[in-house]
Amino acid sequence: MPFIAVIGAGPIGGALAQKLALRSRIAEVRLIDPFGSVAQGKALDILQSSPVERFATQVTAAQALHSAAGARAIAIADSAATSSEHAGETGLATLRELAGVERMSPIVFAGAAQRDLIGRAVSELHVRRSRVLGSAPGALESALRALAGLAIDGSGAEVQLRIAGVPPAEIAVGWEEATAFGSPLSSHMAPHVIAAMTQRIPGLWPPGPYALASAAARVIEAIADGSRKRFTCFIALESGAARHRVSAMPVELGPQGIMRVLEPSLTQHERIRAGLTSD
Repeated sequence: MPFIAVIGAGPIGGALAQKLALRSRIAEVRLIDPFGSVAQGKALDILQSSPVERFATQVTAAQALHSAAGARAIAIADSAATSSEHAGETGLATLRELAGVERMSPIVFAGAAQRDLIGRAVSELHVRRSRVLGSAPGALESALRALAGLAIDGSGAEVQLRIAGVPPAEIAVGWEEATAFGSPLSSHMAPHVIAAMTQRIPGLWPPGPYALASAAARVIEAIADGSRKRFTCFIALESGAARHRVSAMPVELGPQGIMRVLEPSLTQHERIRAGLTSD
């Protein structure tokens, strides 16, 4: 039975397993952590809520990384022991072991501090660029949409916008292409309000565990089941002025991971801010 492997039963990993289960679009979610008792406890807690929440997803637990073999997609989350994201040298060691276990499955980095690990996976472990991506930018976009919705006395669900670059400092928001209620967002928000919202971006990063888990769940479902939606993800760029840089970019996803990288709709100033071109 196809399953999704979540590496790490910390706050992000637990929330991601729960989110995937509640949406009931994945047959099995396998929560993997060396602290097996924590992973088992969280898996059981989620599973026991199924009659109330009415979902059919099986949530299981394992200790060894080889349990990820055969997964439709692998999510890299955070440690149950430290509640910190799998990153740095420890994260690279985990990724190296995973690369020896599973060489085909797309790898989704659910955390906000794993951008460097994406680059190292490509440059040091020689993982295909299309297989590795980070979902955290989607959580930042969601926060900006929610704030924009409040600013126009509406709902963030009605706001559409894209970001690109490296948060929190080198990030650009495509305000000129953003829409709300089917019309340009600029027709609902004054320029000074948009400028003030841009200034708030550093305070929105990193997003919290639940927001990160929600963003990762959408990306994983798009990989597992296919989707016509476009997602903003951290990816390792391979051409242009930003070659080798890991940056947030809009992408189309499929069973193998990144199917196509899309050119963001940004002004020249926004592109320079996002580090996507030379000034």
